[in-house]
Amino acid sequence: TTNRIGCTENDTSDVTVYPLPTADAGLNVTICSGKSTNLTATGGNSYKWSNNSTTSTITVSPVSNTTYNVTVTDNNKCSATDFVTVTVNPLPIASAGNNVTICQGVSTTVTATGGTTYLWDTGSNNASFTVTPNSSTSYSVIFTDANLCSATSSVSITVNPLPNADAGNDIAICEKTSTNLIASGGTKYLWNTGATTSTISVSPLIKTTYNVTVTTAANCSATDFVVVSVNLLPTVEAGINDTINYGNSTTINATSANATTYS
Repeated sequence: TTNRIGCTENDTSDVTVYPLPTADAGLNVTICSGKSTNLTATGGNSYKWSNNSTTSTITVSPVSNTTYNVTVTDNNKCSATDFVTVTVNPLPIASAGNNVTICQGVSTTVTATGGTTYLWDTGSNNASFTVTPNSSTSYSVIFTDANLCSATSSVSITVNPLPNADAGNDIAICEKTSTNLIASGGTKYLWNTGATTSTISVSPLIKTTYNVTVTTAANCSATDFVVVSVNLLPTVEAGINDTINYGNSTTINATSANATTYS
């Protein structure tokens, strides 16, 4: 500088320029819907995230694709910003199929859709498999899609019991007579004679087996049978005709190969 009398003097001033911190919010992340992930920033001594967190590591659970900014500050109070994007993949739309009602002893196939791999609680890895439960049962399946996102679904199999079909006790009848057969245990009946009533009248000529299918209101059926044995009529001879004088007596002698009593 120059003063009024022509004298000059010089002065200097040092300016220190600090480098900005190397802010790093980490690599972009992909998660499945409903899951959480940790984001870790480096490069400074203090941190300020766009969600107002002030730690270097934060846990986030975005419901859709989200970008998070972090401002990194070092000991020199210099700051820099970086960002990281969290991509959210939707869960697979899982279905284990419709609930099913079956009769005891009947098989059914359960089929899952919506994934690329499947894991049933039975241990099966197939989309479909056949089951024959003895009682009402639920089956759960974990679906995993191409993004390795998983969802769970279940299907219920209701098992209706079979009827206690009863065609009655075996019976023996005499030749040329009839008998009633009475079935029980259901709401509908179908005999092998074609009859659809619970009670039928039969007159078999020989020993015969009659089957009846008994059905409940739940359309579950069972079959029972009854045997009707036919005993032949006895053959009997009362003897030859005879003529006697009044006051005399004679003997009438009946004979039979298969009779046991006579009247």
